[in-house]
Amino acid sequence: MANSTSVSVVQQEVLRRSWKRLLIAIILLLIFLIGLVTIVVGGVAYWRFTRSGTPSFASNIDHFKYGSIGSEPTSGLPYWVWRALPGLFPEVFHGGDYSVFGFLYETDAQGNKRDLPIGISRREVSGVELAWMNCAVCHTGTVRDTAQAAPQVIAAMPSNNLDLHRFIKFVLGIADDPRLEPDSLIPAVQKAGADLDWLDRLTWRYIVIPQVRQGLLERRVRLDPLLAYQPSWGPGRVDTFNPYKLIQFHMAWDSLTPQERVGTADFPSIFNQGPREGMHLHWDGNNTSLAERNLSAALGAGVTVQSVDHASIERVAHWLLDLHAPPSPYRPDSAKVTAGRAIYMSECAACHGYQDNNGYAFKGEQIGQVEPNAKLNADPGRLNSYTQRFRDMQLTLFSGTPYQFKYFTKTDGYADLPLDALWLRAPYLHNGSVPTLADLLLPPDQRPKSFVRGLDVLDQDKGGFQAPLCNPAQPPDKGYCFDTSQVGNGNGGHLYGTNLPPDQRAALLAYLLTF
Repeated sequence: MANSTSVSVVQQEVLRRSWKRLLIAIILLLIFLIGLVTIVVGGVAYWRFTRSGTPSFASNIDHFKYGSIGSEPTSGLPYWVWRALPGLFPEVFHGGDYSVFGFLYETDAQGNKRDLPIGISRREVSGVELAWMNCAVCHTGTVRDTAQAAPQVIAAMPSNNLDLHRFIKFVLGIADDPRLEPDSLIPAVQKAGADLDWLDRLTWRYIVIPQVRQGLLERRVRLDPLLAYQPSWGPGRVDTFNPYKLIQFHMAWDSLTPQERVGTADFPSIFNQGPREGMHLHWDGNNTSLAERNLSAALGAGVTVQSVDHASIERVAHWLLDLHAPPSPYRPDSAKVTAGRAIYMSECAACHGYQDNNGYAFKGEQIGQVEPNAKLNADPGRLNSYTQRFRDMQLTLFSGTPYQFKYFTKTDGYADLPLDALWLRAPYLHNGSVPTLADLLLPPDQRPKSFVRGLDVLDQDKGGFQAPLCNPAQPPDKGYCFDTSQVGNGNGGHLYGTNLPPDQRAALLAYLLTF
């Protein structure tokens, strides 16, 4: 009996130890499996959410139009948000795309419309595809000989279509719209074509969307006072430096003086950059370095000191050095051209260079120099917007690197710029306040007080684009009614040629039409 009891106790102990070992083995196996899953999921997540890169383009013109300059990491929208917004906001897009803001679309090699317009590039950052602006968004436009003709897209001319002010107000205005909440936005991006798995959906819900909305809200707080104060820019124009002050340097709105708060100006053309090295660049001639001018413009497009893609910008800059504009399509009377050339060479060439049979000559005693505005008497808004305080802050950018700004300076006027590709640069003056070349040769009190901007049909008689008169209180069906009475929009100054008799003005115009 005692032996039987002893055997039973031994058996129970063996069984207990077996169960204990089995339990330990199961626990170890579970720990191993959890660790393995954690490693696999963590590895997948690390691989997915640390990927970065941007598409490359073989041709320089495609790189210019669609290549990233580094604006996406801090300024961009997720690519799929960009794609989803037209469906989410039908009252804005009216069933269309970003062409409602003047963005331009091309077709790909298969004849399909591209998913993004010209001037919008892609870059993957921490596993999320982002989209935002590059150089081409402000420097590509369209031209038509007649209203019935198809638009011709011309890279490096000013964007005569883009209403950047309206686009920015839209993007900032939707920051707290319920349609950007995860329950609305995630289905919308999936409908737009995004293939989101469970991990993507979690990431979008708790990381991507909150960061997007927070970023837009922060920018809205910074820019709202400026956008509310300024007259609408209208197509083809931008305030270069005031948003830069508020976003890049976190200046307080109330620290800006009233004189500097409206600096809206036309997008410039960017052909033939090589001959411009050493000239006073920007409308007010505040820098003589092409490299610094280019880098400053990239900052205005949304890049930061940390995100800028120097190699991409330098590729564009090199391509632009000797990029020539298409020749003028105007064929004015040859006798008038000859007479007009003589007048121009006597009155204008020293400041602006001249056009001959070999193309544009970047020659003249004053070409690329700054004309004091006390003499020129043009609208001072753009000149006043660039302040000594802002200049001093610019010189701190890229400190300790080869890219540190050194050449910016505060001037007292506007630069005497070369007039190459003049036929593509309407409206005229730095702020685009004069619609045609013929109007520019009239005394200021005879120039149009309000006219339509944003059209791309050439005015075959006056030079520039068709710009019918309009009433600012009644928006036109197409384009934007530009009102020269608003602050920053003045059309005065630049009186050269305005005192000529009508026949000589007509001759001078004929010559200018050949540029």
